[in-house]
Amino acid sequence: MSRKFARSLSALWFAMPLVLGSAFAAFAQEPAPAPTDPAKLESELRYQTGTVQVADGKATFNLGPEFRYLDPKQSARLLTEGWGNPPGAETLGMIFPSGPSPLSAEGWGVIITYEEDGYVDDKGAEKIDYNELLGEMKKSAIEENKERTKAGYDPIQLVGWAEPPRYDKASNKLYWAKDIKFGNAPVDTLNYNIRVLGRRGVLVLNAVSTVDQLSSVKTSMQQLLPAVEFNPGHRYADFIPGKDKMAEYGIGALVVGTLAAKTGLFKVLLAGLLAAKKFVILGIAGLGAWLRKMFKKKEPEATAEAIEP
Repeated sequence: MSRKFARSLSALWFAMPLVLGSAFAAFAQEPAPAPTDPAKLESELRYQTGTVQVADGKATFNLGPEFRYLDPKQSARLLTEGWGNPPGAETLGMIFPSGPSPLSAEGWGVIITYEEDGYVDDKGAEKIDYNELLGEMKKSAIEENKERTKAGYDPIQLVGWAEPPRYDKASNKLYWAKDIKFGNAPVDTLNYNIRVLGRRGVLVLNAVSTVDQLSSVKTSMQQLLPAVEFNPGHRYADFIPGKDKMAEYGIGALVVGTLAAKTGLFKVLLAGLLAAKKFVILGIAGLGAWLRKMFKKKEPEATAEAIEP
């Protein structure tokens, strides 16, 4: 597997769904545009440094000299023209190390999104057995691979934690990294994740690279961790019980994947499962295949097992 493929949005399916709604339809059905000349594209990218506001002013990145930022429009150009992803992904922009070009072999970046699903209760976070959770996620991946291979896709293996999950209750930040293998690729993919909990939702930071870049990515992500905060009025501590919305999931679901935990998707799933007279716990491992079937209007009952904490 090339480094460019490791950076593609397809690598994010196993870590966190990014493309939703009609954007996913484009991701699933439209071919990626031909990459443009890297030198030309790099010269046209307009990086920002210093203080950057995202999510309609809900959060701030205080970037030091180690990082630079591309706004959503510029990030879309990089993702499609530079990294060869299909168009349609909606992000809040991307952050890159200041050194290598994101278009170089060693380049990588952090995709920023925001999930306004409500306040995520962190009660019991310290009691989660992440090794047990990893075991269940691996089992789910095995089940999903049965469907993937039948459909002609390479299997995806969750090798393990490249960085075990850790939740900092003082800062309300969660981070972890997964080592993922696509088919017989000679180099594994690294997904390094940061989640910043806020009053009304979660700021999502996903770094995609190859696993041999773990050391540099880990160093950069640990530097980035204290650089991002929700602004006053949107912080975790600003939550008003009884008034503000509560999320449908907890800390564990942030690690497994939260899209299946959203109320709207559960309603759709419930109707389909009752009609099929079968019980399936749908989670991140099988979510990509399920959504492809939904958008392409294929058999609705072909789902995959996974777990939600």
